[in-house]
Amino acid sequence: MTGVVPGGREPLLRVTGLSVVFDGFRAIDGVDLTVAEGELRFLIGPNGAGKTTLIDVVTGLTRPTEGTVHFAGRTLNGLREHQVVRRGVGRTFQTAVVFEELTVEENVDLAASFRMRLPALLRRRKGRSDEVAAVLDRAGLLALAERPAGVLSHGQRQWLEIAMLLAQRPRLLLLDEPVAGMSRDERERTGELLVEIAREHTVVVVEHDMEFVRTYASAVTVLHEGRVLTEGDMASVQADPRVQEVYLGRSRDTRAAEPVGADADAGREREGVA
Repeated sequence: MTGVVPGGREPLLRVTGLSVVFDGFRAIDGVDLTVAEGELRFLIGPNGAGKTTLIDVVTGLTRPTEGTVHFAGRTLNGLREHQVVRRGVGRTFQTAVVFEELTVEENVDLAASFRMRLPALLRRRKGRSDEVAAVLDRAGLLALAERPAGVLSHGQRQWLEIAMLLAQRPRLLLLDEPVAGMSRDERERTGELLVEIAREHTVVVVEHDMEFVRTYASAVTVLHEGRVLTEGDMASVQADPRVQEVYLGRSRDTRAAEPVGADADAGREREGVA
């Protein structure tokens, strides 16, 4: 998944030789990554693997020590966060960031106005626009449009943040652990939403919930200690001994002395790699 995407087209996102050093610690160490337009890509790896730092660099929150980030054929290096957003890159955080005092509709409407110039804002009619209504419906929030965002459940807040991103019409959405803390039903609804969004947008998801990844991922990149360990479809990634080593956190010699069969399979399932 590095280099030119299938068909010879330039990838929408290209990260080349990326390194980030914090006080001598290499959080990212020479990462190369490409993401094709319209792709739904999952980034997985243990805590501290560099997943969120990678997103921080792409979105301008963190400056790289080395390397380049290209989006739609243009470099993002040196741009500030709002400039990256205007280029067409949006992100969510591990904790949803919404305006609690505003209604669900007002949150989305405010996000939709981000790209509008002042004359257009002044001419804007009162009432719910078709664009805002469509985004609310897409995120499953139309029935909650008049509720204050502060009373939403955890899952609903995450959907609202995704709706706010969609209202900005980004080409690339970067979602940081969107299903963390969700119920099973909320995770299922979120997975369906991501698959639906990926029909019109490019989506990169950082996720720890391996059951969720197995259900919805077609393309996976595994990070470990700031490097790309492997990437491919979910089946090939799970079968990779290096991935099993990272997630089990034990040496091969130690695992070789352990019983095989049902007990071992159950252990891998708990670790999320079986």
